[in-house]
Amino acid sequence: MAVTDFPYQTSGGPESDESSPRALSVRDRVIPAMRGSVLWGWIGPLLVMIFGGILRFIGLGHPHEVVFDETYYAKDGFSLINWGVERTTVKDADKAILAGDTDIFQKCADGSLDPCASYVVHPPLGKWMIGAGEWLFGMNPFGWRFAAAVIGTLSILVLARVARRMTRSTLLGCFAGLLLALDGLHFVLSRTALLDIFLMFWVLAAFACLVVDRDRTRERLVDWYETSPLSPQGPWLGARPWRMAAGVCLGLAMSVKWSGLFFAVAFAAMSVMWDFGARRAVGLRNPYGGALSKDVPNALVGFAAVPFVSYMVTWAGWFSTATGYGRNWDQATSSGNPFFFILDSARSWIQYQWQVFTFHEGLETSHPYMSEPWTWPLLLRPVAFHYEGEKTGCGASSCSEAVLGVGTPVIWFGALAALVALIAWYVATRDWRAGAVLLAYAMGWLPWFYFAFSSNRTMFLFYAIPMVPFMILAITLCAGWLIGPATRLADGSIPARRTYGAAAVGGFALLALINFWWLHPVLSAELIPYAEWKVRMLFDKRWI
Repeated sequence: MAVTDFPYQTSGGPESDESSPRALSVRDRVIPAMRGSVLWGWIGPLLVMIFGGILRFIGLGHPHEVVFDETYYAKDGFSLINWGVERTTVKDADKAILAGDTDIFQKCADGSLDPCASYVVHPPLGKWMIGAGEWLFGMNPFGWRFAAAVIGTLSILVLARVARRMTRSTLLGCFAGLLLALDGLHFVLSRTALLDIFLMFWVLAAFACLVVDRDRTRERLVDWYETSPLSPQGPWLGARPWRMAAGVCLGLAMSVKWSGLFFAVAFAAMSVMWDFGARRAVGLRNPYGGALSKDVPNALVGFAAVPFVSYMVTWAGWFSTATGYGRNWDQATSSGNPFFFILDSARSWIQYQWQVFTFHEGLETSHPYMSEPWTWPLLLRPVAFHYEGEKTGCGASSCSEAVLGVGTPVIWFGALAALVALIAWYVATRDWRAGAVLLAYAMGWLPWFYFAFSSNRTMFLFYAIPMVPFMILAITLCAGWLIGPATRLADGSIPARRTYGAAAVGGFALLALINFWWLHPVLSAELIPYAEWKVRMLFDKRWI
């Protein structure tokens, strides 16, 4: 079933002449049926996930180095699982770790906690996740990259499933998952202990939960419409567990990086607009009043209270120990008053958050691989996470080993065309899927323009990783449009549009596979001749 089998009109009003045999029922119009095998709806995405997981886990411990900003997060994760907070390390800690020595943290002077506390500028959840891998497999490259590989692999499954739900097509869902498995930037971040892959995962998970919530609440609304006396505003639609789950995911996204807040605000507005549209779609006389009185209170809980609680829980280690940065434990406990302890702890925590905010606002340190957000979709300045030249052993006089944080060009450039098409599609049809994908993509990209113009903040291409799933959803929606509806001609043959459309989509997937295979040596630190490394630098000096 192709994407065009999913009706565009979702805002209410007549779909067609009721006397027409092709007229859709309210149920078919509001919640189009999920066609195809439920079993294959899981088996297909799981197989794609396994393929992506194999790519990510093979050679995960190579290079046996502390790569790029792993120097911060690998040590912070190890500190969190041992002490509950980040602690300051000794000089040359990276060398000690690679030599097998984990005694890398400064010792606290008697009566003073200051030498132990490390000032960190990101919330702790991503580092807790990195630390979990170190707890399982040790303080080594495989251990600190394990969680990223797991999360990167799981995100392939989540995207395949949400694409299937949005298009009502298992094939298109698998197509989306395959493209994510073959994206170079996603691949590199899935094999590196940085925070951005965790941010991307929780944002994608929140989006997926909201898409499920949209279907579930519309099912309840149609059930009420078909079986109960009608009212101008409609019914209360229940506790909305999928919306609450989305709130948890958004809180966890913000607990990795504060940029998750952009998505939280946008997704909250999007979900409420979906509620308005659902009540209009069944023809209620007062849909907006019904949504305001029956849906918005639930949204306030799901998008305000739930994310706040989720965010605060990830700071449990800081609140429960005395050695965290800015933790005024002595003053908080000196009065012996539990109420004062809570108030003073909250005051210290708020002061710490303000320090972090001002740090990010003033982060303008120059870096050779920094880039501006308007260059990201064109992959003009990727990040060299790791490079070693003048090596031997590849069968040439000079060999190179590199990890280049760059997307697969076929996918990224194809996404640019798809996003432009999606803008026209949304303007013409008001299709909710096009609007949701464009909104999510914008939240991953446009806020960085503010920082670029207001403070000249240091930024990198890999900050764009939360955009990648939505770039791929844009390609997938356009792929469904190219293939067309799952119909046959009067003689039982397949329309030429579907044949040519399927060939074009399959050809694009094949090009993405070839492009990823070609880049793979410089994404995975494979030892290759210098000439082969050089030819893979697409924009020459900009990629070097």
